[in-house]
Amino acid sequence: MKRQISLTTRVMTFVALSIGVSLLGIGYLVNNAVKHHFAEQDAEELRVMTNAVDRTLRQADDITLDIEETLSKAVSGHHGVYFQVWNDDKQLLYGPSTNDYESPLYTYNPVSRIKAGNLYQWQAEGKTYRGVITQTQIGSFKYTIVTAIDMDAHIQFLKSFHRSLWLIMILAGTVTLLAAWFGVHQGHAPLRGLSATMREIQADRLHVRLKPDDVPRELLGLVTSFNDMIGRLEESFERLSHFSADIAHELRTPLTNIITQTQVILGKSRSMVEYRELHYSNLEELYRLSKMVNDTLWLAKSEHGLLKPVREPLDINQEVCDLFDFFEALAEEKQIQLKLDGQMPLLKVDRVMFQRALSNLLSNALRHSPVGARVIVYLSISNKGEPTISVRNSGPGIPDEHKLRIFDRFYRVDPSRQRQSEGAGLGLAIVKSIVEAHGGRIDVVSSNGETAFTIKFPLTAVTRGDDLNI
Repeated sequence: MKRQISLTTRVMTFVALSIGVSLLGIGYLVNNAVKHHFAEQDAEELRVMTNAVDRTLRQADDITLDIEETLSKAVSGHHGVYFQVWNDDKQLLYGPSTNDYESPLYTYNPVSRIKAGNLYQWQAEGKTYRGVITQTQIGSFKYTIVTAIDMDAHIQFLKSFHRSLWLIMILAGTVTLLAAWFGVHQGHAPLRGLSATMREIQADRLHVRLKPDDVPRELLGLVTSFNDMIGRLEESFERLSHFSADIAHELRTPLTNIITQTQVILGKSRSMVEYRELHYSNLEELYRLSKMVNDTLWLAKSEHGLLKPVREPLDINQEVCDLFDFFEALAEEKQIQLKLDGQMPLLKVDRVMFQRALSNLLSNALRHSPVGARVIVYLSISNKGEPTISVRNSGPGIPDEHKLRIFDRFYRVDPSRQRQSEGAGLGLAIVKSIVEAHGGRIDVVSSNGETAFTIKFPLTAVTRGDDLNI
């Protein structure tokens, strides 16, 4: 499996790209600013030179001086510059006359205003010049003035400046990346602390919780979720521990009985009647073990979502009556009256699961009801429209401290586990699992000598008229 890129690498990659783009942008802007500054300086100097040449031409025309001699004195105090003056017939009146110096006149167009944006560059005798071409009208004569500045000093400066700028950007980028890495490393310190604390959590330390006050706000959600997860794991682990202890205890009793009775069988020779009675006793214990194992496996499948209800329209009234017939013999033995009260529309539920849940509730009610009492099944629709089934019986009741755990596996209100008639303590856990598989809920109320287990199915369980053909 391909390993994911680390958080530090992801952050540093983003930071490196951001810094690189930023520095390149800054370098580009600084370089352009320097170039523009030189262009502005050159444009100003060329403007001064052009004005000086123009002024000299006008003075020479006014007093009829020798133009070439006069122009030689037009520009002074400027280094690395040259200028040319051409008449209207393209004849050079003053300035260098080689082909390199004449090419600008035939290559570039004259400009009306000298500024940094309309300067030209050309080569002449191995040097790079930046210049401008202008025209002036003096009397009846039209002159073309070419002024230029040697750029070699600028070029050398820009080359040195570029090297320095690149060096500065590389150093700045390196320092910034190191600072960013250190910041990211320090920023991940709370995560490393959380990781170290999490590694210390073992099966015997599930009570440990991360402290939300000790982490940055960004990690508060992670800490809260982890604490919730550990809380659920601790609760599940405790339930599993209790379950393991309970099932070991429940299995030990019948196994001990079987071993004891088998030792009795093998202790001495007995009659066939005695052998048969002892084997029947062992068979009862084996049936009990088999039921306990089957119920435990059923609950395990239910908790893992492996048992899906097969829903079908079911006449609840008739199902209750059928279960009354099944428990009639047990009820008559204890002189308990079974009664159905209320009506209910057809419900879409799993028939086998529903029968098992209601059967467990009725069995539980009969077992805990005193002689001569009544067990009543109420069918109704709640104020919210929920189908409701309530199984009520009189008896000693369930103390409040036991109500929250009454649906746990192997849990009994009576801590004594010696009464064989009470079963394995899985009945109510199975009822709750079945009800929740149908999207419903079950509650227990016990007061004033009466206990009521109430099942409420969701509204979707009510069968509409057009569902009867399912």
